[in-house]
Amino acid sequence: MSRHAGFASVEPWLLWEWLAGRSVARGSPSPVPDHGGMRVDTASADELRRYVFSGAEPGIRELAASIRTPRIFIKACVAGDRLLAMAPAGWELQPCGYFMTQRTAFEPNVSLPPGYRLDVLRDGSCFAATIFSEDDTLAASGRAAEHGRAFVFDRIRTHPEHRRRGLGKALMFALGAMRTSGHARKVLVATEAGRALYASIGWDVVSLYSTIVIPDHGLQHDLPLS
Repeated sequence: MSRHAGFASVEPWLLWEWLAGRSVARGSPSPVPDHGGMRVDTASADELRRYVFSGAEPGIRELAASIRTPRIFIKACVAGDRLLAMAPAGWELQPCGYFMTQRTAFEPNVSLPPGYRLDVLRDGSCFAATIFSEDDTLAASGRAAEHGRAFVFDRIRTHPEHRRRGLGKALMFALGAMRTSGHARKVLVATEAGRALYASIGWDVVSLYSTIVIPDHGLQHDLPLS
């Protein structure tokens, strides 16, 4: 049995809202239903398309068997070994992610250490937050988007030389303050490293978020987690 067997799958409506909000935040095409899950035709240098499922849906087996080329990702809210077992030989498991929601309200004030400034810009239902050091070097950045019943956080990043100074928390608080609907569920997908940061400000893991892909050994880009 997987050591992560205690985690649940994600409610399909919440996964849909998260994926749609992620597309808004990244300027990607909207998701469409496919094989019992969802498909986003990303068409980027790293990713041709992605399929996302709320659990171990039967359509995953048929889908994986029909794919022969790299840069097409299958993602599901299940343990990685279970997802990989649903695909034929040739697929590889990527680093584990975590689908998370926040159980508490954001703190109203953002506190930055001396020498940094924070800017938040709004473009429709999308928000971009950036933190710069006093020499105008980009220290941290993140995005968020409100879609339906979800408020989605995406691409929260702190540059290595500026880590462990509270910048990640400041980004999260600033973006969270932009939420207009008190009923919108706050959601994100975290890496293993990011999971601890989010847990420290009131986020809980709802489910594992696993990814498989046929590897492209000539690809020089980082493979997408979320």
